[in-house]
Formats: sequence, structure tokens, C-alpha cells
Amino acid sequence: MNANSRKFIIGIIATFLCFNVLAWIAVFQIGEASQFLKVVFFDVGQGDSIFIETPKKTQILIDGGPSGRVVEKLGNELPFSDRSIDLVIATHPDSDHISGLVEVLKSYQVDSVATTGVKGSTAEFDEFVFEVEKNKANKIILKKRQKISIGNLFIYVLAPLEDFEGKTVKDYNTSSLVLKAVYGNNSFLLTGDASVSIEKKLIEEGSDVLSQVLKIGHHGSKTSTSDLFLEKVSPEIAVIQVGKDNRYGHPSPEVLERLEKYGIIISRTDQQGDIKFFSNGFSFIQN
Repeated sequence: MNANSRKFIIGIIATFLCFNVLAWIAVFQIGEASQFLKVVFFDVGQGDSIFIETPKKTQILIDGGPSGRVVEKLGNELPFSDRSIDLVIATHPDSDHISGLVEVLKSYQVDSVATTGVKGSTAEFDEFVFEVEKNKANKIILKKRQKISIGNLFIYVLAPLEDFEGKTVKDYNTSSLVLKAVYGNNSFLLTGDASVSIEKKLIEEGSDVLSQVLKIGHHGSKTSTSDLFLEKVSPEIAVIQVGKDNRYGHPSPEVLERLEKYGIIISRTDQQGDIKFFSNGFSFIQN
């Protein structure tokens, strides 16, 4: 192959890559992002809340953060006339995950509510149960190895590692859901407040945790996100949902150092606000 031929081929490749980048940019400029799966990690302070919307407008909310702030966030993502959500998932009963869901249930018609079935012992949990009943939502108990299928979106339940339905626990984090959302070639690992011990068991059991985007466990606490777990997940991007100047010192310096050691891009809600991803099933971009 002569030099001119090589230049010609390189030019075609460069044009192709440039065209694809420009196509992605054009999508967002002309407001056609609705063609893609949308995953939004809401900035709700010191807590978790993740919103997923499929191309056909099926809407899923995973956790609601510590307050009614999530309702405002939903209002920014949904048309004013849209007062319904297809599926709400509560990873576990801690107030920084479940309190906002009470306000969501008061403000929206929710078709289905999924939990692990673990019994909470707080006033927030009692109010959550009351609002689920009042909403007449379909109740779903999620257990390991179950799969939620919504079009081309698949959500796999990796944890909890035991059946918590009807049980009480001292540490709600042990009952936390760990979910893997897969859309074509793109994957998001949502770890709730799962601890290092849960991470270790997932790996020992051979769970498929490999994912491009990792929601860091327990807001960046040093009790989660071990070296071994990061090696197995091998994420490109780590999302930390954490409140600005929180009293816990999250995210911990140890976790940040581990992420930097593996060259993982860090996105934080306390610094960036809402963190959004759009996926066409082949590739994704962060907005």
C-alpha cells in the first residue's frame, strides 16, 4: 500500500469518527435525546436517587434520597402533565434512600414498588409503607437472580445474597439491593449501600459485576469499594452520590485514592449536580 492510499484510508476513518461525534452532539442540540436510554444520578444531597427512562418512556426511580428534593428533580425530567412513574425501587430502608420516596408516592401515581421485603423500624419506613398502600401500587419483592425486562433494558438483581422478605435486620446495608442495568453494550452497576463483605461474596460467587459505570457504594464510605471489587467491575466512570460538606466526610480519601489508582473517571453530585448518561445501546455519553 503506497503513502497516498494510506492517507486516503486514514482520511475515511477520521471522517467517520468525526461524523459520529458530530451526530451525538447534534442529537442533544436539537433535543432528540429521547431516542436513547437516559440514566440520571440526581443530586439530592447526602443520599441516593437514580432515574432511568427508556426510549419508549418507561420510567424507573431507584431510591429517593433523604428529602422531598427528588420531586423537584423529577419535575425537571418529566413533562408537567406526566404525573405517573412505572416502577419505584427502594434498595433498603435507610432514610437517605427512602425518605424522598414518601414524597414521590404522594406526588405521583406509581404503578409498581419493588423492595427486598425487609422490615424497617423507623417512622420514615412506616410512612413509606402507608403511602405504597394508599397509592395502590403493585408490590414486588426482589431477590437474587431475578431479572426485570423492559424492552431492551434488563435489570439484574445481584444482591441481597439472602432472602430478607419479612425479616428484621440490625444493619439495613446488609439487605441492600445491588442491581446491574444493561442496555445493549452499556452497563451500569448500582450498588446501594453494599459493604466490602457483600462485594467480596459477589465476586466469590462469580456474579457478573463487569460494568462501564459504577455507582459507588455507600456514598464513598471506606466500608465499600475495595480494590478487588474495582478490579472485577473495571468501570470507566465512577459516580459518587454525596452531599456537599456532609458530616460523614464522604467520599473517603481512601476510596478516592483507589479510584485514581485505577484511572477511573470520578463524577460527584456534590461537585457537578445531576449526572446524566445517554445510551443508544452501542455507546454512551455523559452530559
